[in-house]
Amino acid sequence: MDRWWPVRTALAVSPRPDELSEEPTLGGLRDALQATVPLFAKDRFTELGTALPPLLRDVEVLTEADPRGRPLRARLLELTGWLMVQTRQFDAAELALERALDDATDPIQSAATVNTQCWLLLRQGRLREARELAAHWADEVEPRMSRATQAELSTWGWLLLRLSAAAIRDNRPGEARDALRLANSAAVALGTECTPEGDFLRTFGPITVALKRTENAMVAMRPDKVLGLAAKIPTGCLEPNSNNRNRHLLDVAGAQTELRQYAEAVDTFQKIREGSPQWLPNQRYARDILGRIVSKRRTLTPEMRELADLVRLPV
Repeated sequence: MDRWWPVRTALAVSPRPDELSEEPTLGGLRDALQATVPLFAKDRFTELGTALPPLLRDVEVLTEADPRGRPLRARLLELTGWLMVQTRQFDAAELALERALDDATDPIQSAATVNTQCWLLLRQGRLREARELAAHWADEVEPRMSRATQAELSTWGWLLLRLSAAAIRDNRPGEARDALRLANSAAVALGTECTPEGDFLRTFGPITVALKRTENAMVAMRPDKVLGLAAKIPTGCLEPNSNNRNRHLLDVAGAQTELRQYAEAVDTFQKIREGSPQWLPNQRYARDILGRIVSKRRTLTPEMRELADLVRLPV
């Protein structure tokens, strides 16, 4: 069964008010969205597959009747677009993010949505488009450092990280370094990890930049550098979600695998599974790494078989 079909349908088809059991209210939808955000932050995909369709329908009906609902709809569509990228529903992600951008009521909200659009382009391998989009918006929202808010620094920093990620994958190491250096200047200005307006997607600071520096090293196939950098990052203070810690741990597992540290790589996979079991099955990167580990083993431990089942790797 395609569990995301109801979500895609709710995104694409405008509901009629008479289809709803009760008329949605601005306050009720604001509370419902706030209650749903932790499901996104903790990668609770099963629950989101059930919760999102009625929420998307309700916010659509409300906003068509009351323009004050636009910021709520923009936020919900941004989160839904992020989820669709996460689960590789790329057409649905593009639709949700375009609609979120149409509804955005301020430059920071727009740039936050563009940040997710850049991630979508990266996942699709559209590196030039991702690089150009991130560079354009980073220029648009570059703050005055002496008076920049946390939200401004976080937004600008994340766009620079997307630019760096696209550049390193497009064999532009100089551009990647420059973008990472500027992102680090935003992180230094913040001084610590910050989550503007409680939005987990905008969490940014020195640790986030360090994680992305490690990711770039893995893209450049420097596993020794990956493990050296990773040893200096205090990841114990990070929430186990897909925005930072999980992806970083996959890079660590990838580096360990390249260096034939297979037992250590399996231990790293277990850390990810313990924190986000619903996230791993959607990661082709995880499947590729585990596939390399399995191919080097004559026999598989029960632990390895469980991980292979989880990421849908035939063994």
